[in-house]
Amino acid sequence: MTEKTPSAPRCAAIVGSYLSGKTTLLESILSTAGAVNRKGTIKEGNTVGDGAPEARSRQMSTELTTATIDYLGDEWSFIDCPGSVELSQDAYNALMVSDIAVVVCEPEVEKALAVSPLFKFLDDHNIPHVVFINKLDHEYAHVREVLEALQAYSERPLVLREIPMREGDTVTGHIDLVSERAFQWTEGKPSELIQLPEAVSDDEQLARTEMLEALADFDDTLLEALLEDVVPSSDEIYQNLTKDLQQDLIVPVFFGSAETSSGITRLLKALRHEAPQPAVSAERNGIDAAGGDAHVQVFKSVHAGHSGKLSMARVWSGEVTDGMTLNGGRVSGLYKVFGQKHDKMPKAVVGNVVALGRMDEVSTGHLLTPTGTADVDWPEPLKPLFSLAIHAENRADEVKLSEALSKLTDEDTSLSYGHDSDTNEFLLKGQGEMHLLIAIDKLKNRFKLAVLSERPQVPYKETIRKPTTQHARHKKQSGGHGEFGDVHLEIKPLPRGSGFNFDNSITGGVVPRQYIPAVETGVKEFLVRGTLGFPVVDLSVTLTDGQFHAVDSSEMAFKKAAAQAMREGMPSCNPVLLEPIYKVDISIPHEFTSKIQRLVSGRRGQILGFDAKPGWKDWDVASVQMPQSEMYDMIIELRSMTLGVGTFEGTFDHLQELSGKEADQVVEARAEEKN
Repeated sequence: MTEKTPSAPRCAAIVGSYLSGKTTLLESILSTAGAVNRKGTIKEGNTVGDGAPEARSRQMSTELTTATIDYLGDEWSFIDCPGSVELSQDAYNALMVSDIAVVVCEPEVEKALAVSPLFKFLDDHNIPHVVFINKLDHEYAHVREVLEALQAYSERPLVLREIPMREGDTVTGHIDLVSERAFQWTEGKPSELIQLPEAVSDDEQLARTEMLEALADFDDTLLEALLEDVVPSSDEIYQNLTKDLQQDLIVPVFFGSAETSSGITRLLKALRHEAPQPAVSAERNGIDAAGGDAHVQVFKSVHAGHSGKLSMARVWSGEVTDGMTLNGGRVSGLYKVFGQKHDKMPKAVVGNVVALGRMDEVSTGHLLTPTGTADVDWPEPLKPLFSLAIHAENRADEVKLSEALSKLTDEDTSLSYGHDSDTNEFLLKGQGEMHLLIAIDKLKNRFKLAVLSERPQVPYKETIRKPTTQHARHKKQSGGHGEFGDVHLEIKPLPRGSGFNFDNSITGGVVPRQYIPAVETGVKEFLVRGTLGFPVVDLSVTLTDGQFHAVDSSEMAFKKAAAQAMREGMPSCNPVLLEPIYKVDISIPHEFTSKIQRLVSGRRGQILGFDAKPGWKDWDVASVQMPQSEMYDMIIELRSMTLGVGTFEGTFDHLQELSGKEADQVVEARAEEKN
């Protein structure tokens, strides 16, 4: 391969499924590049990434880690992204500003499905990416078997760039299919160039031919050469690989062990020579970076305590200096980031990944310019799948809690919070239980806020089946003016979804007009908590008759009389509980579709039909109706049965009668709550 000229600063996102070894890969990259003196380990808690208390305690990535280094004269920013599906928002945001992605996979066929949502996102957004099959020092499936399993979830052809050398079942090195050179791995040391083993010569030739045939699909000249049995030069092959990767036509596949640093140098050199330049990535994102003005895109916000808000951003064009104005805000500090360490920079140039200080008005996805007029597409935040009702342990901290949550949701746009008007609870919503528990830990660790959480209430309603008429008189005498109100109410059920209707048929002024609104108010106040303890819907109440006293009648008296009439009359209307039913679309890989029946029926749901999921290869969508009370932890069961990738979207559809044991339990619980 010919030596390349120095590049503009580039950025690579390291993504993959949970436990695939991304953070260890970052450590190996930093160690191989000489950016750290000693490679840290997750077990010892001394890695550059995962520095937050929430990450250390769980021994997993809970947020992005950025490390900017020099490798062979080129500047690189590596962004290590959380692998948990519940924390995917950070990964998707980082991918949008990266020149290339490294998809880290485990060498187990059955785990290939775990990266399918990542492949889908990368393919949809035309982001160049390579695959790194990690943990090849363990005895798992063969590389080719893993490759075939992964190919099922990638729209782009996966192209092996190397094949393994083995001693028994142990991988001891790799053979580069372009240069046809063999490298022996030695833990903690650079790979050693050795003679190509005769035993793998046939395998190497077969794999090399397959690689060339894959490249020939995108190059007629190469195709003609292969048809004429002309062997292309290594430089021609590298040129084709680079062109096809940069155009997101192919996905090169490498392998190794992040733990032993095997195969890391090979991966780094491929990135260095073949990853696209920032200008290409800017064009991919629809950003016109041709002019001299600065274009800076924010991909992560961090509220860093005493130092204020930091906006992690990629410079697409121009220069950024401390103190300059972007989108109407002043940059108060410009930093190069290396894990938890932030070093001041005098300026940032095209390609740099930087932290901008105290840009309080900008958010993730914003494209910043001196004029503030730029606009660009950015993926919508992930929709919530799980929620908890929360409140501050100390009620005096409620205002402080809202302020802290505002900062957390600024950092992570897949988190949301707000007041539920139906249940009068304060809800925190996100991608799963762990996602929300991490957020609660952040409230405690960073904002010193103790927060209590519980399962959210279901907004049950109640209605009536039978009509009735009810007379009630409120009369009270306690010296001076008394209280007198007399009403006759007609109470009738309405069709489902009609809500509430109040009317009057008063004639002859038996109830003066000024008191009629008070009657309606009294009725409505009762309907907030009906006979069964829940808001009452789908009924009409008509004031048909009544009496008044010239001295003792008042609005308050008639309001109390109306409430009394409702309280006495509603039990004879055969009240019934209503539960909210949701229309839910469950998305699952085709191989798990047969299991959906058990999940749905076990949660009192009803399957309406199945269909192929638009735009998703070998995925299905099951349309179901399901009680909201059964959806609380459904995402946990769904992910458990689909290797973590199943998901759903749900919207309220209608209210449905609930009777029997389930209804009795709900009403009993409500009564206990009142007491």
